[in-house]
Amino acid sequence: MKKLKIMVTGKNRRIASDICNHLADDRDYNVIKCAATKDALFQTVPNEMPRVIIICLGNETKETVKNYNILKECAKLGALTLIVVCNSVDKSLFIKYTTLEKIFFMSRPVSLFVLYDKLDEVESKYASGEDDYALLSEYVNPNPDGIRRKHILAVDDSAEQLMQIKEHLKEFYEVTLVGNGKNALKFLEKQKVDLILLDYMMPEMDGPDVYKLIREDEKLQDIPVVFLTGVKEKETVVKTLVELKPQGYVVKPAKKSELVAKIIDVLG
Repeated sequence: MKKLKIMVTGKNRRIASDICNHLADDRDYNVIKCAATKDALFQTVPNEMPRVIIICLGNETKETVKNYNILKECAKLGALTLIVVCNSVDKSLFIKYTTLEKIFFMSRPVSLFVLYDKLDEVESKYASGEDDYALLSEYVNPNPDGIRRKHILAVDDSAEQLMQIKEHLKEFYEVTLVGNGKNALKFLEKQKVDLILLDYMMPEMDGPDVYKLIREDEKLQDIPVVFLTGVKEKETVVKTLVELKPQGYVVKPAKKSELVAKIIDVLG
């Protein structure tokens, strides 16, 4: 049987730690702890691929609740089970500001009997291969006018930068966000996109490395690539343009008008 992987996060560290200990000791689950920040969540979920995420709320604010909305960008929620542990005040705040769907709420103090019953249900489906899912896909509402929107893949190790790009482009394009080159290549194995916005400086595998792998793949080599670069790397990127011949670059943080103008320039 496949071992169920569970990620525990949230501001209430005492509850989170207690749940982690019970999950590991009582059930021998594969448990991962994650900080409740946008960047930590965005990097950890695609890399670890948990089947269940337990969010332990505590003294939340509008902004801290919105941090969890990043999960919508890195998980197909129809197959990922989200459990939120909270009191009535935090529950109301969470419902008001979340964009997440299909959430199971658990009141404090946590009933381990109820929690384990739900995890047994998830584990049974997981073991049988039901609800198989891809963490790098994104649900997009059907376009009412029936016109296919161009699909942009944005790759950056900063969740904040990616969310800004999403905000700039969502009116005009379908946008998928990934946090590193490895996950970008995984996504491109399954889905075709019309353009890639690629961060120049990233840990482990930087933009030029990802670009070269894309150009070596017959199925991907025709996809236009625009580099995203900070002001400090601008001169280096310009030199790289001569060698690699991408479709251009945008200095970040890019204004909406500049980003859209560059994409229109490339895609028409």
